[in-house]
Amino acid sequence: MNELLWFVLAVVAGLVVLVWSADRFVAGAAGLARALGISTMIIGLTIVAFGTSAPEMLVSAMAALQGNSGLAIGNAVGSNIANMALVLGVTALIAPLAVQSKTLSREFPLMLIVMLAAWALLWNGTLSRLDGGLLLTAMIAVVLWTIHLARTTGADDPLIEELTEEIPESMPKGRAWWLLLSGLALLLASSKLLVWGAVGIAQFYGVSDLVIGLTIVAIGTSLPELAASVVAARKQEHDIAVGNVVGSNLFNILAVLGIAGSIGPTEVETAVLYRDFPLMLALALALYLMARGFSRRGHGLIRRWAGAVLLLVFLAYQASLFLGVASGPPA
Repeated sequence: MNELLWFVLAVVAGLVVLVWSADRFVAGAAGLARALGISTMIIGLTIVAFGTSAPEMLVSAMAALQGNSGLAIGNAVGSNIANMALVLGVTALIAPLAVQSKTLSREFPLMLIVMLAAWALLWNGTLSRLDGGLLLTAMIAVVLWTIHLARTTGADDPLIEELTEEIPESMPKGRAWWLLLSGLALLLASSKLLVWGAVGIAQFYGVSDLVIGLTIVAIGTSLPELAASVVAARKQEHDIAVGNVVGSNLFNILAVLGIAGSIGPTEVETAVLYRDFPLMLALALALYLMARGFSRRGHGLIRRWAGAVLLLVFLAYQASLFLGVASGPPA
């Protein structure tokens, strides 16, 4: 039991430092980019999205390096489910989310396409180095497309206006570098600690790395998105609240799975293909329809009742995972 306590403490400490260091990393990266003259839109759609997905990426890399690729896959898919059902569910309960940005109307279909493509790649039951390379190549293409989108989108887009208000005007380069490098170092250390504890818990209870990745690790690494979206919603910055989730989901599928496949090719458990991916796609489609809206203006609204449904779906999904572990062999 003493050994289990150390594993639990490692997970808790790892998650706390992971979330805190991710915030430092994002602040430093955004401040440095601003000092170098990079536009607000590019910072918001690429650097901030990358930073909020940094915990998932580093946890994935550490897990794959240790031969626990199931944890990495569970983290990627589970974090996306948590982002859409838990993060947006809680956020919409706090304040209904009006989605008006043309940028998001373009990114939602892209998110769906990326998820479908990743599902097709994994359908043979293997996440190979080729799959990982293709996903990372697609990640580069998405970043370039996003930069192009940022340069061609009008300044009156609500998302641009909200980002302009949120991202600091200036930060001394020395402070930006300090936040960036110290945040990265702490991210590396805390992700290693988190993976060690998560794998230890999985082995102690005899469950698969996948289940731990879909539950404890996925929820923990989604905390930066939850915090960012709730704060944005309370400030009436609805497009940022939704944009955080969309950007993070793209990075999770392309970068997190891409890193895992490139470092440690692995078999994909059938539960991922028949249970987790379909749920993730269903949530993405539902959010796309809500965000697109059914009015002539095409403005969407994620209402409180929809937030409640999303949260209930997430709780039911998590309960099914725990019940499956309690009643039978690992998923």
